[in-house]
Amino acid sequence: MLIEVAGRANRRRMRTEAVAVAVPTAVMLAIGLWGLDRGGMWGDESVTFLVGRRSVPQIWQLLHGMDAVHGLYYLAMHLVLAVHPGEVVLRLPSVCGAAATAGLVAALGVRLARPRVGLWAGLIYAITPLTGHYAQEGRSYALVSAGVVGATLLLVPVVQGRPRPGWWWRYGGLLALTSVLHELVVLALCAHATTLGLARAPRTVWRDWLRAAGLVGVVVLPVVWVSQRQSGQVSWLVAPDWDKVEQLVRDFAAGPAGVVFWVCVALVALGVTARRTAVVALPLLVLPPAILISVSQYRPLFHERYVLYALAGAPLLAAAGTDRVVVFLARLRPGGPRPRPGRLGTLTGVLAVTAAFVQCLPLYRQDRSPAHRPENLAAVAAVAARDIRPGDPVLYLPSSWRLAALTYPKGFREARDIALTESGPRSGTLSGLETTPAELRRKLVGLKRLWVVADSRMLNSDRRPGNPTDRVKLQVVEERFTARGKYVSGRVAFCLYVRRPARAAAAPGAHRAAGSGAAPAPATPVPTTPRPRPARW
Repeated sequence: MLIEVAGRANRRRMRTEAVAVAVPTAVMLAIGLWGLDRGGMWGDESVTFLVGRRSVPQIWQLLHGMDAVHGLYYLAMHLVLAVHPGEVVLRLPSVCGAAATAGLVAALGVRLARPRVGLWAGLIYAITPLTGHYAQEGRSYALVSAGVVGATLLLVPVVQGRPRPGWWWRYGGLLALTSVLHELVVLALCAHATTLGLARAPRTVWRDWLRAAGLVGVVVLPVVWVSQRQSGQVSWLVAPDWDKVEQLVRDFAAGPAGVVFWVCVALVALGVTARRTAVVALPLLVLPPAILISVSQYRPLFHERYVLYALAGAPLLAAAGTDRVVVFLARLRPGGPRPRPGRLGTLTGVLAVTAAFVQCLPLYRQDRSPAHRPENLAAVAAVAARDIRPGDPVLYLPSSWRLAALTYPKGFREARDIALTESGPRSGTLSGLETTPAELRRKLVGLKRLWVVADSRMLNSDRRPGNPTDRVKLQVVEERFTARGKYVSGRVAFCLYVRRPARAAAAPGAHRAAGSGAAPAPATPVPTTPRPRPARW
């Protein structure tokens, strides 16, 4: 009889734990799928789309010159996009990664505390706006988060004094694989080492952990070595200041402003007092961002997406703090010194999370708009398809903005790429090889009409391109052409230029003043879309 009762209790506990993990997973999946087809890719997503559709030898050739840090992700996306090359399929792996992370955060809460803490933690993670943002990005960061949180879950039995034989190679293997997706995953090792120190792990555990860390190092060092030679790709990053730190704190909260934010901060602070949870969650939340911000004061490398996995610590602490509040309130009622809040307390926490989600609903809707990304290449291509005449020459400034035509070729089907000499796949580059500056100048000076797809910041400032061919493009456009129309989508401007009269002065920068006017043109001027986030690795 006792065995039967114990068996029923065990099955009931397992069902409760399964529900606590499944509900946040399903909620995150629903949030990720909501509005997944935004109707356009932005620059980084277009890189994933274009590289993923190349053959494996072509991807391998490209990685020797750029994006070695994303090599494994591109190879995985090659398999995904082989099923169907579309925007929704492009983003589905990130949706699945975010859903898996929400479930793993819930599982951590279950293991470190109790099922209701896991349920709340997973739900808080799922409704955090930053999580939903990267769940809908065709990049690797949501998958990286799943790998790090999964490795953290494998570490929990070790922290609790119940290490399983051979645990270190499963833990190390998962972290090594994840570090190949993005090399800054190695910062999670610092958080995990701190966790073992706070838990006073025995010497044998430290020995096994060092083996796992060594495995990660052996795997990731070649990626680090290659990516160092490609460090120019992150030259746009700047040293983070206190405003960046404040923004990171707000992004890691369930709500970036108002009552939800301050309640979340208070619950996280209270959750730090729950030692079993805090030993794991606090180092994960604090150390990777703190280390990267500190290093970035000397060599800028910081961006919130590179430490997105650290966000998992915040909902764990917030849920632990909520549990403390619920238990305290239960003790105020008569019924014994240690009353159990039960289902009412669990439901109260779920309703609180739901209220936070409702308050942040405008943020979710805004995030699902194409205007909330740095640019919308589909919109640029649509204007090009409408306004370009057959045979019209088009110039890309810099050449990387050929992404618009490569991602949406139908929009530029009638255009003539005046600078391109060899395609990207054939040359082993992203956007292809262009002609020499002298040859390009000769081609441009005879034109009467020219379309330009350009970095909008370059056309509106005194910044000069570093590439000689791009400098010639800008110089000839300034000297010999005047703008007649401009469409801007975030960082990308699509402009029509016409030849100046022979007697007109070629004043440098005149094209910028003309381009900002409201002169009639085939390209209908439209409002410039905002640029909410920096882009490109």
